[in-house]
Amino acid sequence: MPATVPPLLTMMNELLREISVSSTSAQWDTGNRKVIDKLAGWLTTLGFDCEVIPLEGNKNKANLIATLGSGPGGLVLSGHTDTVPFNEERWAMNPLGLTEQDNKLFGLGSTDMKGFFPIAIEAAKAFLEQPLKEPLIILATADEESSMDGARELAAQGAPKARFAVIGEPTDLKPIRMHKGMMMNAITVEGRAGHSSDPSLGNNAMEAMHTVMADLLSFRAELQARYNNPLFKVTVPTLNLGCIHGGDNPNRICGQCELHFDVRALPGMNNDDVTHEISQRLAPLAKQLKVNISLRSLIKPLAPFEQNADSALVKAAEQLTGHSAESVAFATEGPLLQQLGMETIVLGPGSIDQAHQPNEYMALNQVQPAVDLLKQLIGRFCL
Repeated sequence: MPATVPPLLTMMNELLREISVSSTSAQWDTGNRKVIDKLAGWLTTLGFDCEVIPLEGNKNKANLIATLGSGPGGLVLSGHTDTVPFNEERWAMNPLGLTEQDNKLFGLGSTDMKGFFPIAIEAAKAFLEQPLKEPLIILATADEESSMDGARELAAQGAPKARFAVIGEPTDLKPIRMHKGMMMNAITVEGRAGHSSDPSLGNNAMEAMHTVMADLLSFRAELQARYNNPLFKVTVPTLNLGCIHGGDNPNRICGQCELHFDVRALPGMNNDDVTHEISQRLAPLAKQLKVNISLRSLIKPLAPFEQNADSALVKAAEQLTGHSAESVAFATEGPLLQQLGMETIVLGPGSIDQAHQPNEYMALNQVQPAVDLLKQLIGRFCL
């Protein structure tokens, strides 16, 4: 009698019940180990060779590489096991568990993206008794929603090795081959505090930051004149001034001011080049304004993602879905899987419009089509 695992929706319910929040705030961060261990148990039962890899310095967080078959090449079905923080009081139902209602599957992570794993497992079950010419790998990562450290560690370790990768982020089952990069930086201006009645007693960091911000907006205009990609809804790179903190009292000259901003670079742009250009612009401003100006990263930058339109995986996904490959605004682990040498696309059930908010759900009518699509991809690239 073949090995069995729970039915698809039961698996989804069990995964959603395990809290696995990742956050840059320690008060929210929980780790994902229980989700990883549950997935490893099911996949081991089905005959997968499972390797649980704890993140460096944190045994409560881990990646999972589950492999069916052997040899070079093969197909990776990849997803992250963490969710964003949540406010339970804003949900109409229990966020930690599956609620089926109005042909929707509600729950934290139902669409972004724990719900992908039971679908991938259900598709894989059709191939347990077939000899695979190339391996099928189910990859589960940690901390995508905060640092992407799970996928970063895999890229640094050089594993897993395969020829193709499908990241099951919610795309309404349309193939995605491009997204922008992501940088989040801070600029700190150090002036000199003093009594506001006499400006000569200090050097106002907030006023200096005003000049810095104007220069950043000029730089944004230059970038947007230099780079344009009509395949994106927002066709130009963006630079957003996100938050600012400075000073402490109206009658005191502001001694320090800090600005946080992000940059979303288009494919073909290099994050390091953008950072270098900003740094080069700040140096003369510091000299002119007689203040100290420093630039630092708030997160590890993520490169823009682009898979060639004529790649075998993109062509297969377009043929099987009937949709041309598109671009999206949100970022994924795609660039990190590409570092491992894999052709990579983003393709999964659910809508990104439902992610990161109360009453998140996956449409029930996308579940079976997603299973069928993954079966076709496995058959195409593993048999």
